[in-house]
Amino acid sequence: MRLAVLDRDRCQPRLCDFQCIKFCPRVRTGDETIIVGDDGKPVISEELCAGCGICVKRCPFDSIIIIGLPEALEEPTHRYGKNGFALYGLPVPATGKVTGILGPNGIGKSTAINILSGTLKPNLGKGRIGWEEILDYYAGSTFHEYLEGVSQKKIKTSQKPQYVDMIPKKFKGKVRDLLSKTDERGILNELVKKLDIEGIIDRNIEELSGGELQRVALAACIGREADFYFIDEISPYLDIYQRIKSAQIIRELAETKAVMVVEHDLAILDLLADMVHIAYGTPGGFGVITLPKVVRLGINEYLKGFLREENVRIRTEAIEFEVHAPQISKEVSPLLEFDSFSKKYDGGFELEAQGGNIRKGEVIGVVGPNGIGKSTFVKILAGEIEPDTGKLDMKIKVSYKPQYIKAEETVTVTELLRSITKQFDTSFYQGEILKPLQLERLLNQQVNDLSGGELQRVAIAACLSRTADLYILDEPSAHLDVEQRVLATKVIRRFAENNKVTAMVVDHDIYMIDMLSDRLLVFEGLPMIKGDVHGPFNMRDGMNRFLKNIGITFRRDEETKRPRVNKPDSRLDRAQKAEGEYYYSVK
Repeated sequence: MRLAVLDRDRCQPRLCDFQCIKFCPRVRTGDETIIVGDDGKPVISEELCAGCGICVKRCPFDSIIIIGLPEALEEPTHRYGKNGFALYGLPVPATGKVTGILGPNGIGKSTAINILSGTLKPNLGKGRIGWEEILDYYAGSTFHEYLEGVSQKKIKTSQKPQYVDMIPKKFKGKVRDLLSKTDERGILNELVKKLDIEGIIDRNIEELSGGELQRVALAACIGREADFYFIDEISPYLDIYQRIKSAQIIRELAETKAVMVVEHDLAILDLLADMVHIAYGTPGGFGVITLPKVVRLGINEYLKGFLREENVRIRTEAIEFEVHAPQISKEVSPLLEFDSFSKKYDGGFELEAQGGNIRKGEVIGVVGPNGIGKSTFVKILAGEIEPDTGKLDMKIKVSYKPQYIKAEETVTVTELLRSITKQFDTSFYQGEILKPLQLERLLNQQVNDLSGGELQRVAIAACLSRTADLYILDEPSAHLDVEQRVLATKVIRRFAENNKVTAMVVDHDIYMIDMLSDRLLVFEGLPMIKGDVHGPFNMRDGMNRFLKNIGITFRRDEETKRPRVNKPDSRLDRAQKAEGEYYYSVK
């Protein structure tokens, strides 16, 4: 069974003169394997295609994907027309449970949710069909009753969008006005208190930070009266304390409602979900959603890259975690030594940094709650703002990726990166930056047309493309899926080691910080009032200090050794707090 997928947005036959048709062996023998469609773009016959892949290699715009599918797959749940993306399977909403979906971006999760919410009718790969045929196909399955309710418009849904930074473009006014409109359950005051947004309730939407927008979006979603709630990523821009608090609120909602979440922070997904569906396939080509699995088993199989029940390998290498804290690194010469400095804003917030040093060739993780001054600190190091007291003798070059990325450039990704580095066409740059960050298929796209995850990867590449001594990346994990986070982690780590430069990474993904960092800067204080910078510490001391401030501990999964959040006041939680080991303990 074979799929031929054409990305119609990428395909530009006027510029390539139908290279796919000219070089197709079957066309040369007289078969109509590829013809010109009514819209002037190629149409590939999946029945006649031999799967040689020549059209894929010859297409200058990387617009063709040829996929050999497992024979076990039946007809698709939905397909976007001839040579379009195909989705196989659907997740199952369950009242009284949180159901998770775990998989890479571009694999069909949004398509599945649109079907479950009633905004998209599944066509079973047949084009336009009626609900009667759809319900006949699902007769006797767990989906029949639910889809029957969708067809009769009896299912009401509430959805939290993935990209919360788009909210100010769609809504103008105060936070209170937005949440009052969505408070159909009469729980506004309760949600405002639980999500700690009392201080912003009378502010304008366009004045909010990413973390504040995330919590407002969650409150708006949960406030609606619905049968099915879909929550697309709660972790971007939230610190670990806010993520855990949001997870607890969602679990309370699921006691009486059906809740489905997509989440790439595995610690939060593990804490949040009861069951998980694994989504796998070829991004942009096809996606398969498995039957539900117990959340621990599902996450472990995903990390190993092998789905046992389906007998499918979805990754050649397993994602592995270190059990013990990294060894104390050997002494190396310092890149930068700084004395204490401070910065105070008119609103009252004050940041104080103790003296410290940054070494050559190391990666420093930066952790702490939101509103504690992390971005202010790195902006001072980057030279974007000046401290009020103390002076930094910055005789080094700094490359800085900000937390919030704006795509205003009307240039292609290739043009942007070429304007930054002369190394763009070298095999080193292709192998160390473009390929591992999965940017090859984005090179001809306009920067301002990219999605949040695509833009994040381009921003990481742009930061690493500049010539500098210190590379600062503020929240590089935002909007990246699990695999992209692992790849980005490896790219940053390898780049620092190979080029003997220093990287500083601010992030709330504990897994990413642990895999990346040699040492930790820990921020403490009162959010929005005062922040204090401590360190850098070695990883064990830094993690213990950081998590002790939050009051949570992690245990290790027996099978994969991945960290898992302990339930508050559980036996393990109490034991680890007593021994002062909040993260690396394996007992």
